[in-house]
Amino acid sequence: MQLSITLIIIIITTLVSIGGFRNQKMINDLIFYPPAVSQQKQWWRFFSCGLIHADFGHLLFNMLSFYFFGRFVESAFAQFFPESGKWLFLIMYVSALFISLLPTYLKHKNNYSYRSLGASGAVSAVIFAGLIIAPTEKIYLFFIPIGIPGFIFAPLYLLLTAY
Repeated sequence: MQLSITLIIIIITTLVSIGGFRNQKMINDLIFYPPAVSQQKQWWRFFSCGLIHADFGHLLFNMLSFYFFGRFVESAFAQFFPESGKWLFLIMYVSALFISLLPTYLKHKNNYSYRSLGASGAVSAVIFAGLIIAPTEKIYLFFIPIGIPGFIFAPLYLLLTAY
């Protein structure tokens, strides 16, 4: 059985996040801390912060959203690009981690009080890729008995992750 890129990302992110819940040093080493990037050249923080989350609710919301959209987008990429679709999906996800943090980095590169963690930027990129591919695709959540069209779910997701 071959695991999808989506499931591999979820497994790695979940394991690292759970480890971080019990290890503050690990969080400090992986969190996005703009002064560490600008002054100490710790560029990996653009990516490592996507592996850690503030708490279980944050992790669960991001990974459920990623699971619902990620499977669909990864499958679409594999259909559009049979030879390289899965790798292009991975490249999109990792690139989105970096690109989504660039405005934050530019704004806070000298702000010693600012820190950020989570995969919301990359998950948002996957959600909006799914929205572009199939805007009326329904999303089913455990606590809502009816399908929510992607074009409704995506803005709700952004509102929830903004806080």
